Amino acid sequence: MESLTVELGARSYPILIGDGLLEAIGGHVAPLLKRPRTMIVTDTHVADHYLRRVGVALGNEGVSFSSFVLEPGEATKSWAGLARLTEWLIGEGVERGDHVIALGGGVIGDLVGFACSIVKRGCNFIQVPTTLLAQVDSSVGGKTAINVPAGKNLIGAFHQPALVVIDPTTLATLPRRELGAGYAEVVKYGLIDDADFFAWCEANGAALLAGDSAARAYAIAHSVAAKARIVAADERETQDIRALLNLGHSFGHALEAETGYSDRLLHGEAVAAGMVLAHQFSAANGLCPVGDAERVRAHLASVDLPHSLASAGVNSDGATLAAHMAHDKKVRGGKLPLILTRGIGQSFVTEDYGLDAVAAFLDS
Repeated sequence: MESLTVELGARSYPILIGDGLLEAIGGHVAPLLKRPRTMIVTDTHVADHYLRRVGVALGNEGVSFSSFVLEPGEATKSWAGLARLTEWLIGEGVERGDHVIALGGGVIGDLVGFACSIVKRGCNFIQVPTTLLAQVDSSVGGKTAINVPAGKNLIGAFHQPALVVIDPTTLATLPRRELGAGYAEVVKYGLIDDADFFAWCEANGAALLAGDSAARAYAIAHSVAAKARIVAADERETQDIRALLNLGHSFGHALEAETGYSDRLLHGEAVAAGMVLAHQFSAANGLCPVGDAERVRAHLASVDLPHSLASAGVNSDGATLAAHMAHDKKVRGGKLPLILTRGIGQSFVTEDYGLDAVAAFLDS
């Protein structure tokens, strides 16, 4: 087992990474509880594979639990999903000192985290991510939210978990498409500020996706360490440090909005296309070598991830997509900070380009 810490003073928390941690989770959860009881929230897919295993592990430590099983997919991250979950938690008698377990991917983690930030003015939660995307990105850092028609993650709160437990063996049951979506977030860490890691991805990404356990373990640990470092430096995204984690997201969220936050385009797939667009926009404006933009496109294409508007299944005009971007939660003073790049591993934040320029680029 590997252990990392997100350093946030009194709110610091550990991230545990290791094969078989689901079977040992009771020993890590029980010491956090003020009473030997918890609540598990998951979805139907994850419940079939892992709910019983987690329940047995908790029972071995004398911890009882109740469970709430939701439908999988982004549609669950909604006002309706939030209402159902908060009402269930209240009905279960959740206390502010309790710890609710989010067992699943990014949708479950985001929804449970937000619910726990508001129920009884805040209770604790534990992230147990079962998808690659959640393991390397969304389970760490305390960003919680739901989607609304105007945009993705527009209603939410910063609410840090008390513990993150990552068992890479859960990836064995993950569909190849979901695994690929998570891999886009792995690549992102190389593109932000670690060109050597992007080169590692070029050399090892196919093996990771094919099931190489060593490659998966390395990618998870490296990504989580990078995320923890960035979150510790800029928890609430006030210094343009954490904002770099949004590389590809402003473009990607517009693609998700245009496809209705559906399984037509998974979040990680949208991020993959968004990262290519961010590099191509940078190259088109003389910021980034064209060759670097092509390397990014070629690698994501090589692992069957969307790498253009067409491959993402989007044929809308630039003005339509830019209108989605105008609702981005990062807009400040009427301007959308874009995460652009001077080359692989050289991302930066800028407000020098308006959405009219983005729309023209998307139409080119």
